[in-house]
Amino acid sequence: MKSLEERIGYRFRDPGLLENALTHSSYANEHRTEGMPSNERLEFLGDSILGLIVADHLYRSRPDLPEGDLTRIRAALVCEGSLVEVARSLDLGSYLRLGRGEEAGGGRHRPSIQADAVEAMLAAVYLDGGIGQVRKLVHSLILEQEREKTAAGRDFKTALQELVQRESGQILAYHLLDERGPDHAKTFSMEVRLNGESIGTGEGKSKKEAEQAAAKAAVRKLGQRR
Repeated sequence: MKSLEERIGYRFRDPGLLENALTHSSYANEHRTEGMPSNERLEFLGDSILGLIVADHLYRSRPDLPEGDLTRIRAALVCEGSLVEVARSLDLGSYLRLGRGEEAGGGRHRPSIQADAVEAMLAAVYLDGGIGQVRKLVHSLILEQEREKTAAGRDFKTALQELVQRESGQILAYHLLDERGPDHAKTFSMEVRLNGESIGTGEGKSKKEAEQAAAKAAVRKLGQRR
């Protein structure tokens, strides 16, 4: 654990918090007598802390951007892919405590497990050292690369996909609601659904443009729920 503390630049006053952050539910279930809980509660807290710090940073540093763009960028920064990059940069997988079955199934390299561990680790730093310490860590691990990770080429459909894939089993689908006007000047209306529920609609001069508009509306809606 000391080597991980050196990697993140923070030494825990309570090392048990870091140990808890690296304990997957499969390990906790197999070692119930040891009384070590899984990192799921820490992951829950870390997700909110990360979202707050990133939102605060973007609000202060990007006064030129409207709410929709801020939501899109935040989604890109806190998505599973971004957190997996952090985990790999820290070699976090090698520190995880996994149950025998999860270990045998390659859980140490599973993206969802690595991303969850990053969030749990951030919560552990917060509980041990406060918001200032975890803010420093988020800046060094994620926000310093913000401009590269949120290049203008990223689109709303990609951002929406990244936002919903944080939970497994999510199904996104786009549906044409309407098309009107002459062939040379049609307007298309599209709807995007998440697990069958409408989460955004939009219009455009092409189906792709309408899908982007619907995805933008959905990103804004889901971003407000976080």
